Amino acid sequence: MSRRIVMAWNLRQMMATRGIYQTSELVPLLAERGVHLSREHVYRLVTKTPQRLNMDILAALCDILDCQPNDLLQPTLQQEEQADTGIEERGPGIGDLRPIRAIIRRPGGP
Repeated sequence: MSRRIVMAWNLRQMMATRGIYQTSELVPLLAERGVHLSREHVYRLVTKTPQRLNMDILAALCDILDCQPNDLLQPTLQQEEQADTGIEERGPGIGDLRPIRAIIRRPGGP
């Protein structure tokens, strides 16, 4: 079993606590702070956890929502169970197998 730290992205929850329910409402608020993003980009930012985040965007979101970065990003420990391949249970591996000699017989013969 391995452990992995994943970041929980709480932008939608923080928006709801501030009374912002539509992603399109963020576009002009971000533009006021010098961050110009398309409506589609803002939608993806709200609905999916970003893999990378520009510090200007993070600062603008914190200013708009009157929160700290740790309110938007929370590290969460995720336990990952390794898939059981069943190699130990099946017996010999492929390297332990040897071919069986074939016997060719002609029709009508011994």
